[in-house]
Amino acid sequence: MNSAVADNKTTHIFFVEKGSIVRAIWGKADTILFIFAGSAAEFALNKAVDWLYFTGKLPADPLGRLFSTVSYARQIVFADKEDALRAIDRISAIHAGVEKNRGSNIPDWAYRDVLFMLIDYSIRAYESLERKLTAAEKEDVFRVFYKIGLRMNLKGLPHNFNDWLLMRKQHLEEDLASSYYTLDLFKQYKKHLGAFRYTILLEVQKLIVPKKVRQLLQFSNVNLITPVLASYKLSRKLKLDWFLKSLFLPADYKTQIKMLDQYDA
Repeated sequence: MNSAVADNKTTHIFFVEKGSIVRAIWGKADTILFIFAGSAAEFALNKAVDWLYFTGKLPADPLGRLFSTVSYARQIVFADKEDALRAIDRISAIHAGVEKNRGSNIPDWAYRDVLFMLIDYSIRAYESLERKLTAAEKEDVFRVFYKIGLRMNLKGLPHNFNDWLLMRKQHLEEDLASSYYTLDLFKQYKKHLGAFRYTILLEVQKLIVPKKVRQLLQFSNVNLITPVLASYKLSRKLKLDWFLKSLFLPADYKTQIKMLDQYDA
C-alpha cells in the first residue's frame, strides 16, 4: 500500500509509505551498518559468490561493493514509486550485463538469497539496536522487499512472512558453504578495514548473523559487542555517537555513512 502526499500541488506516491517501519530501519546509519556487517559475512559464504568475483570489483573494493548494494536498497526505500521502479530496473540491467559477459545466467536462488538477506538483516539490525518488531512490522519488512523481487521478475518468491521464514531456513542450509572465496573475502575485509575495525566487524557479525552462518565461519560463542551496546545507546542520547562511529569507520566512507542519517522516515 502506498501513501500519496501533496507537496506544492505535486502528488508524491512513495514506494514505501510514510510511517512504515522499513523507513525507520533504513533511516539510521546504525542499523544500516549492522545490515552491512551481516551481509558481508553471508556474502562470503554464498555458493554463488563467484558471480561477485567475475567482474573483479568485489575483491578489489569489498566495502564499496557491499555499501553500493545497501545504498541501492536504501534509495529504493525512500524514493517516489516511479524513481524506485527505475532504480530496480537499473539493478536488473546491471545483472543482465554481467550475465551476458559471462555467458550464463545467475541462478534464481542466488537472487532470492540477496533479497532474503536484506529482509533478515533489516529485522535483526533493528532488533539489536532498538526493540523487538511486532508480527505486523515484520510482515511490512517482508512486503517491501517482496515488491522489489516482483519487479525484478524473480521466480519462486514466498507470498508472506511465515512462508519466507521457511524458505530462509532452507536457503541457509542449502546455499551457503565455506570456500576459497570466503577466506579471500575476509582477508580483503581485514586489509581494507585495518585490524581494529576488522575486529569490530567480526564482533558485530557474531551478534547479528544466523546460527548457520556463525557455524560455517567458526565464530566463537564469546561476543564482546553486546556489553558495549548499552553504552553506545546512551551515547546516542547524549549526541556522542558520531564520535564513536568515527573510530570504527574508514575515512573514505565517513561522509557517505554520515549522510545516511539525513532521511526523514
